[in-house]
Amino acid sequence: MSVVVITGSAGLIGSEASEYYLSKGYTVIGIDNNMRKFFFGDEADTSWNRTYLEQKYPKNYIHHEVDIRNTQEVFQIFKRYQNEIVLIIHTAAQPSHDWASTDPITDFNINANGTLNLLEAFRLYSPKAVFIFTSTNKVYGDYPNQLPLKELEKRWEIDPLHPYFNGIQENMNVDQCLHSLFGVSKLSADVLVQEYGKYFKLHTYCLRGGVLSGSKQSGVAAHGFINYLMKCVMLDIPYIIYGHKGKQVRDVIHSKDVISAMDCIFRNPQKCGEVYNLGGGRHSNVSILEAIDIAQEISGQKLKYQYSPKARIGDHIWYVSSLNKFKTDYPDWDIKFDIQKIMKQIYKENKTKWKKTT
Repeated sequence: MSVVVITGSAGLIGSEASEYYLSKGYTVIGIDNNMRKFFFGDEADTSWNRTYLEQKYPKNYIHHEVDIRNTQEVFQIFKRYQNEIVLIIHTAAQPSHDWASTDPITDFNINANGTLNLLEAFRLYSPKAVFIFTSTNKVYGDYPNQLPLKELEKRWEIDPLHPYFNGIQENMNVDQCLHSLFGVSKLSADVLVQEYGKYFKLHTYCLRGGVLSGSKQSGVAAHGFINYLMKCVMLDIPYIIYGHKGKQVRDVIHSKDVISAMDCIFRNPQKCGEVYNLGGGRHSNVSILEAIDIAQEISGQKLKYQYSPKARIGDHIWYVSSLNKFKTDYPDWDIKFDIQKIMKQIYKENKTKWKKTT
């Protein structure tokens, strides 16, 4: 039996990864205690994803409602399957920049200490497996805001002569800057994943994601920008833009493109403790004002939004990922979804569901 362990298995990336590997015949051990509902309330509940996986794959999907902060329970799972585990995809996290400041201890314990529990269980019981961690571009703190940016009509853009014009590379500094507490806890986990790979010679990988999106996300105001924006347009919910004139740019990558990148690593693990930036890159990026235009065009509805001039602390003004390093190591991988396709899918697949829940 080949086992894939997926933390946050009912979340956006976790559920996409679970279904992908279940469809390939693997046994998936899902670890998810629905903390997203605790963080953001009922609208962020991911239990529907868990139910879907359990009903569609009753034999091969085994769910554990375990908190990754619980060292003993995490170790028990790994001890049971040991070398049957071939892949660990770690997506469980406290994911919000804003929420972290309300409870820094919980944020750090989940993101950093929870990751340490998983790494140590992996090292002790399943060291031949591949360990992939969904990190974040927030590990770079506010360094991207020091780039030479120019204000355009609906977005900020970087100087076309700058080395990062085609995207921010992995050599950007992560030290001596303002991160947000969320950025710090994720950076701590990121460095732990690297260290376990380099020190113990294990196949560990950090994917520093941009905006991860897709129709399966339970988007809320504090997390899940594209999904939540589309929901606001469709359900006539007021939306608030915070700072930077709404021209701040995000690169957006679909969950399926993330999973295909993870699978490339799993099929051909080349390095130990490697880091890749992973986002939409130049193929799929958008400002908030541009995203509003797209959402209104797709839905045929107008968004009610307000503007607050106070930006979120440490918020990126312009962030586009360079995909060059990943594509060099895995030349067969490429982005399949651009921002238009992502938003159209969110609209199409959630139109009926969202109306039923309001």
